[in-house]
Amino acid sequence: MKILFIGDIVGKPGRRAVRELLPWIVEEKRIDLVIANCENAAAGFGVTSEVVEELYGCHIDVLTSGNHIWDKKEIMDFVEGYETLLRPANYPEGAPGRGSLVITTPGGISVGVINLAGRVFMHPLDCPFRTADREIGKMKNKVSVIIVDMHAEATSEKIAMGWYLDGRVTAVLGTHTHVQTADERILPGGTGYITDVGMTGPFDSVIGITKESIMQRFLLQIPNKFDVAKRDVRLQGVIVEIDHNGRAAGIGRVSVSMEEEQGR
Repeated sequence: MKILFIGDIVGKPGRRAVRELLPWIVEEKRIDLVIANCENAAAGFGVTSEVVEELYGCHIDVLTSGNHIWDKKEIMDFVEGYETLLRPANYPEGAPGRGSLVITTPGGISVGVINLAGRVFMHPLDCPFRTADREIGKMKNKVSVIIVDMHAEATSEKIAMGWYLDGRVTAVLGTHTHVQTADERILPGGTGYITDVGMTGPFDSVIGITKESIMQRFLLQIPNKFDVAKRDVRLQGVIVEIDHNGRAAGIGRVSVSMEEEQGR
């Protein structure tokens, strides 16, 4: 089977890329399940119920997130209502929402998805490593395929998670930094790994935000409004090929621009 994991969707341009590019990617690559990180999908910060419904309408099966999941306050009103909308599992006990799930593909294969957040240069959440142990323990007798979204800032923390879970999950896929890395590989135990799957949104930008607003923040060190950029829109992610034992048989980067699609 093949799972497509789409990198952090940024604002309206990112959603447009999903809407226009995803159908032919799924058909051409024969994708069985689509997972996407949505924490920046509503104007670059957070997510709304309308955006969640829009992304589900694009045939995304599972939405993961990260530290920006709470940026739109209305998330508290609907996060419990979507079983396939995840927030990091290592938020403290009592936080709304869920951090993992088991979903069945149209072909009848059960897939576990776990969302984790790093702690280096980020919020001091519960330990993601011990949380991963707990979540894997909950589903190990139900599934042979487990995909982990490791939403973290530090490359060292992501790589450590890959090695920690090698042989116990199908893939550890990094998100959050919006820059697709070229280190995709299959670890010795059969776990697919990449430090960051990339970004789906405008690349004439600084990680999706207009260059001018970001440069102003760096130059002046005072708060200013961040607007989502508009040009050079691309969809990025990875495709994980999985064998009958639930191990990664292949992992490959995806990076498709809207301009390329218009020329097809």
